[in-house]
Amino acid sequence: MSRQPRTQNVTTDAGEARITWVAAAEPRLVLAVSHGAGGGIEARDLKALAAALPGHGVTVALVEQPWRVAGKKMAPAPKTLDTGWRGLWPALAAPGLPVVAGGRSAGARVACRTATELGAVAVLALSFPLHPPGRPEKSRAGELLGAGVPTLVVQGGNDPFGRPEEFPEGDHQLVEVPHGDHGFAVPKKSGLSEDQTMGILTAAVTGWLTSLG
Repeated sequence: MSRQPRTQNVTTDAGEARITWVAAAEPRLVLAVSHGAGGGIEARDLKALAAALPGHGVTVALVEQPWRVAGKKMAPAPKTLDTGWRGLWPALAAPGLPVVAGGRSAGARVACRTATELGAVAVLALSFPLHPPGRPEKSRAGELLGAGVPTLVVQGGNDPFGRPEEFPEGDHQLVEVPHGDHGFAVPKKSGLSEDQTMGILTAAVTGWLTSLG
């Protein structure tokens, strides 16, 4: 059973950031996940993970980057996002548990770029933006392939930022959410409900985290 969420503000070189802790009763690791460039921690996949994982011994830390805490509409440059994430890391590691770095979209890129440097034990990449929509030549595959730790990608089957079949071979694992777009929404004609798609996602992440030991 999880406890009531607890918020913690953290000062970083990029500004004031915030962590919402959803703690497991007997945690064995921390999953730290950040939002994308166009939304916050209310994203359906982050909410689903925060609801499901504490019951499996995983404390979820929902990370809000400084630009989001400050109420700005647009995310800053990748370098600034990395600075904010680095500044948060000591607080994420403070419980003394292994930390899996994660995020959706831009947050997934940050986790991949900094994983080895910060000592993350693994990376969870939700809706990894392999390229801008319609611009496959602008590949960001190097960030994913360079994570340097066990990596799970969960990708919507119709994600315009990169469909599962577009991803390169590598050490990462990839799970497809059928018909999902960049936010894992699915069309009604798919026959899948949001509960079903989030069930696919949370089951895949739970199983993967369990396999990490």
